Amino acid sequence: MRNVRFAISIPQYARNGRFDDAAFRAYLRRVEELGSFESGWVLEQVIGAAGSLAPLQTLTYAAACTGQLRLGCAVFVLPLHNPVHLAKAIGSLDCLSHGRVEVGVAAGGRGRPFEAFGVDPDRPVARFNEALSLMKACWTEREIDFDGQWWKLRGASMEPKPAQKPHPPVWFGGSVPAGMRRAVRHGDGFIGAGSQTTARFAEQVSVVLEELRAQGRDPATFRIGKRVYVHVDDDAARGRRRLEDALARHYGRGGWSEQIVAGPAGACAAGIRAVADAGAELILLNPLLEDAEQLERLAADVIPAIG
Repeated sequence: MRNVRFAISIPQYARNGRFDDAAFRAYLRRVEELGSFESGWVLEQVIGAAGSLAPLQTLTYAAACTGQLRLGCAVFVLPLHNPVHLAKAIGSLDCLSHGRVEVGVAAGGRGRPFEAFGVDPDRPVARFNEALSLMKACWTEREIDFDGQWWKLRGASMEPKPAQKPHPPVWFGGSVPAGMRRAVRHGDGFIGAGSQTTARFAEQVSVVLEELRAQGRDPATFRIGKRVYVHVDDDAARGRRRLEDALARHYGRGGWSEQIVAGPAGACAAGIRAVADAGAELILLNPLLEDAEQLERLAADVIPAIG
């Protein structure tokens, strides 16, 4: 197994309309104290009943609560965003955090509520490609001249630039081979979804490695990660049931039994080790219940047993 790093989900919830700011600050303070995690990540769920706070606002609050932890979102569905606004917001956050931002992006696909955002659902990949190109131009070019199908700029500027050069690392999400190949051509990493099984993730890694060879790109310049939904519980059946129920509430659907890692610490370590063996060098551990307690168990009981 390669040298594997770990990330942790940031509890970005205001359940029943209430945000527990004291618990949020204490959680992030403890993440940094533990030293087991290189980064903390949020996700984007604009429409949904899970009570998820918006990712950029949550990360901005998290940046003010931390000093070293890198901060990421997996993923922004780019076709649903205005790339100029998003580039400005991400660049500002990178400055505010002194260069600690990681950016996850995806094209989306069938089933996304494109109409709710006033976006044509028939060409998400073309819109994604143009949006990403424009964001990179905003982050790197002193004078921005951009002639796209959807967005056009002439002699524009965007300052300040991000603290990281040339820009914050860009991770690609996706579930089809074309998305993995696009990640190698235009991104800094690929992150597998929590909704993918370990076996499916291993297939995705094979596509990424094949494309790295085809492009003549040094694998050391490209990272591979995966989100893992996890719940440590000494009662295996109870742990799986609780995590599956939490995911069903979060996403509004069931059928998570093959994608999750739950049960006693040893079983969780084995499941996460399998993800590492499949090719993940960054594993984003994502509990959905009892965030503070799960954080302690993952750091004390699970991560030490993986190596």
